[in-house]
Amino acid sequence: MLMIAVSASDEDMRTAELVQIESAINMLPVFADYDIDRVKVVAQVVFDLFEQVDGLDALFGLVRENLPERLFETGYALACEVAASDGKLAPSELRILQEIRYELDIDRLHAAAIERGARARFMT
Repeated sequence: MLMIAVSASDEDMRTAELVQIESAINMLPVFADYDIDRVKVVAQVVFDLFEQVDGLDALFGLVRENLPERLFETGYALACEVAASDGKLAPSELRILQEIRYELDIDRLHAAAIERGARARFMT
């Protein structure tokens, strides 16, 4: 949900971002039991929430209900990967990453390390 939210935040889901989401789901152990067919449903939920006044609050409510706390940093890291994957960080992507950090209570130093790692992987 976080990866899709970051990609959709600038209203331009780029191919590189979609490939990064698909790659993460297909390759990472955290998604071993994840049904890839759920991506379309999750994406529609994110789009619907973005159209609502309190949609961001609802989004983070769903994230906290469905993502174990032990995976909060993982969720943030994957969101950063998606944001960095197209080589451009739109202001809306930076804002939603800031919201994710705040809502998931990601330590500032940990966040900086995660962000730097994502940036380094996608440098050209």
